[in-house]
Amino acid sequence: MFWFHCGRCGSLFQSVTGRSVNRLCANCGFDPRLIADSTPKSQSKGKTIEGSDLGRRKSKKRHIMLKLVSAWLLLLAIIIFGFHRLWHTNTPKNRIQDASANTTTESMAEDFDLLQKAIPQCVSMLFGFLAANTPEERNQFVFAPISNASRIDRFYTLNPAIKIDLSTLSLMNKSVLRLPGAKAIETHWKSKDGKYIDAVFLEENGEWRLDWAHFIRYGDCPWSMFLAGSGPQEGEFRLLARERLAEERKNAESISLVFYAARFGNPEDAGPPSPEFLISRNTRDAQLLDAALQLARSGKRIFDLQLPDLNPDELIPVRVKVRRIETGPTQRFEITSVSTCHWYSLDDPGVEPLAPEATAPEGTN
Repeated sequence: MFWFHCGRCGSLFQSVTGRSVNRLCANCGFDPRLIADSTPKSQSKGKTIEGSDLGRRKSKKRHIMLKLVSAWLLLLAIIIFGFHRLWHTNTPKNRIQDASANTTTESMAEDFDLLQKAIPQCVSMLFGFLAANTPEERNQFVFAPISNASRIDRFYTLNPAIKIDLSTLSLMNKSVLRLPGAKAIETHWKSKDGKYIDAVFLEENGEWRLDWAHFIRYGDCPWSMFLAGSGPQEGEFRLLARERLAEERKNAESISLVFYAARFGNPEDAGPPSPEFLISRNTRDAQLLDAALQLARSGKRIFDLQLPDLNPDELIPVRVKVRRIETGPTQRFEITSVSTCHWYSLDDPGVEPLAPEATAPEGTN
């Protein structure tokens, strides 16, 4: 048995090897090859010399017709292009528009070529990671394995390993992600049991490796454990943030937020909210969060992401440092800093903080 990739639906399936095997995709049920031989073998073997001559004559006629049609289309294209140049003067504005269109077309072509080359390696890295049984094995497939080694080991002492039946996993969406100073590959996957997975790949030493911290939504300890009073007094977490009473509190001096721990494979289920966090509007952290929240309300995403957002509406991904303060039998929490408004292994916050006057409540200076 061996793994094969379906060129029609993009899923992977197992089948026996051998050229004579009539292999069909286990997911879509069709021939996994992109172009299949449409000539039945029996017809090919039964051809006579006479039939071959007739076939050559028909092929020659078709070839002549194709040449005539191609010549006519080329002439028509030249005429249309000539009229276009005649009626559109070459002003600076038109030159800018033409340059922008060319840049967009070139970018799309570059992205297509990059995806064609990178996706097979991304599939291999993701499947290898999910099939690994130890942190040492997983390190072979992740981005920056040396710096992540201790975190990976610590994470799996507190969290169960991810188990997915690889034969049920299908690639749903893929796109080139333009991060500051680099490109990445963003992918969405779905399993037959309804799990949705968001995986991002970063290039390192010529290989497209899994962004592990983004993939498992890494935090210094489980969020529920931290809120319950266990683990370190302060830690960094990848969470989903929602603004409370945004309209009612628009003139207040602070932003009210609650946080949720993202559930792997079930992004639509945010789970229970955290206690309320109040952040003063005149701080850089509040200005970053307000910028990310406003961007999400406008329907846009940071870094101009193209794939649909799998997270629930009105929730934005953030990487934040939180401190737990215990006073006798009670405890409270506070945000010590907002690192980024995304989950990627990147220190760029993803948005520019809004100017103080854009976040300050009305009637204040």
